[in-house]
Amino acid sequence: MELDCRGMRCPLPIIKLATALKESEEVILLSDDPATLPDLSAWARMTGNFYEVVGTNKYFVKRL
Repeated sequence: MELDCRGMRCPLPIIKLATALKESEEVILLSDDPATLPDLSAWARMTGNFYEVVGTNKYFVKRL
């Protein structure tokens, strides 16, 4: 599933990501908010999920 959160600001990309992961095990997150990477890192650490940066403003997230 691809989730386009470009143009959205913190905390919306992470909130929408958490909702999307209830429906899909893997999500490609597109977000141009500068806070996305630190927010995503903290969220993944707290929830035990996996993420990796796969491009500019593009993140692969997997529910574990």
